[in-house]
Amino acid sequence: MSKIDEIYTRIAEADRPEVFITLRPQADVAAELAGALASGGPLAGTVLAVKDNVDVAGLSTTAACPGYAYTPAADAPVVAALRAAGAVVIGKTNLDQFATGLVGTRSPYGAVRDSRRPGRISGGSSSGSAVAVALGFADIAIGTDTAGSGRIPAGLQGLVGIKPTVGAISTDGVVPACASYDTVTIFAAGLPLANRAMAAMATAQGPRPFGSSVPLAAPERPVVAVPAELPELDKAWRAAFAESVSRAEAAGFVIKTIDLSPFLAAAKLLYEDALVAERHDAVGDFLDSADPSAAGLDPTVSGIIGGASGFSAVDLLRARRRLGGLRAEAMGEWGDATVLMVPTAPAHPSISDVAADPVGVNSRMGTYTNFCNLFDLCGLAVPSGVVPENDGSQAQFGVTFLGAAHEDAVLVDVAARFLGVPDVGATWVETEESIELAVFGAHMRGGPLTHELSERGARWAGEIMTTPAYRLVALGTTPPKPGLIRDPAVGRSIRGEVWRLAPAALGEFLAALPEPMMLGKVEVTAGETGPARWIVGFGCAADAGAAGTELDRDRW
Repeated sequence: MSKIDEIYTRIAEADRPEVFITLRPQADVAAELAGALASGGPLAGTVLAVKDNVDVAGLSTTAACPGYAYTPAADAPVVAALRAAGAVVIGKTNLDQFATGLVGTRSPYGAVRDSRRPGRISGGSSSGSAVAVALGFADIAIGTDTAGSGRIPAGLQGLVGIKPTVGAISTDGVVPACASYDTVTIFAAGLPLANRAMAAMATAQGPRPFGSSVPLAAPERPVVAVPAELPELDKAWRAAFAESVSRAEAAGFVIKTIDLSPFLAAAKLLYEDALVAERHDAVGDFLDSADPSAAGLDPTVSGIIGGASGFSAVDLLRARRRLGGLRAEAMGEWGDATVLMVPTAPAHPSISDVAADPVGVNSRMGTYTNFCNLFDLCGLAVPSGVVPENDGSQAQFGVTFLGAAHEDAVLVDVAARFLGVPDVGATWVETEESIELAVFGAHMRGGPLTHELSERGARWAGEIMTTPAYRLVALGTTPPKPGLIRDPAVGRSIRGEVWRLAPAALGEFLAALPEPMMLGKVEVTAGETGPARWIVGFGCAADAGAAGTELDRDRW
C-alpha cells in the first residue's frame, strides 16, 4: 500500500469529517506525490495540509465562512514555496472562523475535536491543521498565529509548532485577522521536519528580514526565564510545568524567575481593548453586509469582530501607547534571559465547557500566548509530557519558548537541547550570508574559550581536519591557547571544528581578537579522505609560532 493509500484509508477509518473543509481527490494527490518524489527536493514526498485561510490555487478559501468563499488562481507564496521544495497539498483544513479563537469550535463546518480525546477541544484557531498532523493525515501543516493559533493547538495535540518573528515569513495570500500581528506557522511531529518546512517557507519572503547580525544559536548556558506565578493552572498542570523546568535545568539551562504581570496585562489588550479594531478592518465590511444565517457566520466571532467597530482612532492610539509601556516593563523583567519559557496552554477544556462559556474559556486559553505577537516575540511550542486529568485520562502538556524578534534560530537551538534532538542542522533563519569559521584548540566545544563563539550566536557545524600541512604550538598567552601554523614541509593534519556565524558577529569577533592570534584562510577537509577546501580560520603570527612549544595533540 502506498503512502497516499495509507493516509486516505486512515482518514476514512478515523471518521473525522470536521478536520478538512476541502479534501483533494486521492488520485490527484497520489499523482502529484509521485512527481514530487521524482523531482526531489528537501521536502520531497511530504504531505501538506493547509489552513483554510491560506490560498491554494484552485481550492476554495473560506476562512471557515461559506459566504466569504473565493477560489484563488495562485498559491499563497508560502504554499508555493513548500510545493517547490517537494511538499504535496492534501487539502484545506478547518479553523475558528476568520482565525478568531483559540478553541477550534467556532466553525459552521463543525467543532474540531481533540485527536486523542474526542470530547475535548483541539485548540485553535489552526484546529484542523494540528489535528491533521496528530492523526497522521499529513506530515506537516500550515497554520496561522495572531494570538496563539499556531501554538495552542500544537500544545494540546503534542506537536511542534513554530511561530516566527512577525514579518519573517510572507503573509501574502492569507486572509488577515490582525494584519499587524499575523504570522504563518508550521505544525510537525518533530523539530527537524518543522525546521526544514520553515526553511522552505522562508524562501517565499524574498529579501530576508534578518540582516547580517542575527544569532544562529543559543549561548552554551542559556538563561531561561520562567513565570514566578502560574495563573489559570491547576495543581496537576503546575506540576507538569515544574517537571519541564527540571528538564530544562537537566539540559544545562540556567533558570531565573520573573514577574509575568506586564505580559499578562498586555495579553488582555488584544481582545479587550482597541487593538481588536484590526479584526474589523480585516473582514468587518463583509460581516456588516452579510446575512448571518446565509453566510454561515459564527455568532461568537461576529460579536467579537462587530464589537471592534466601536473603537475610535484615539482609542487605538491610546491602546498602542499602553502596549508600548507594558512592553518596556516586560522587557525590564526579561533582563538578561536568553528566552522565556511558559506553559503553552493552561488547561484542556471540554467542548461542552466552551459551549457553556465560549468567551471566558477562550480568554483563559490565551493567557500565555496573547502577548507574544504584541511584543514582537518569536515562539516555538514543543511537547513536554502529559497531565493526569480527574477523569482518569491524560492531557498533552507543552511548553513554549519565546525569544526576542529575529532570534528565531536561538529558539530552535534551545528547543533542540530541551527535546534532546542531537543535531537539527542549519536553522531555518540561516542564510548563505553566514560564514564558516575553522577553530582549533581552546575554541573547540568544551574548551575554555568556546563561550567567545557561543555568546556571539555562533552555531557548531561539525568536525574538520586540516590538510597535512599544519603545526600546532602552545602559545605563551593568558589564558593558554594553541596557535596554528601552516608549514607544508613538516606539517600534519590537525583536528578542529567548524562553526557558522553571522557576518556582523565575525567582525565583532575579529575586532576583539588578541595578539598574536589572527584570522586567515585554512585548508581543511571533512575527514581523512574528504576533498580539500579553504575557509576562514584561526592562525597565529609567525614570530609567536616560532617561540611556541610544539604540540603533538589536537585537543586543548
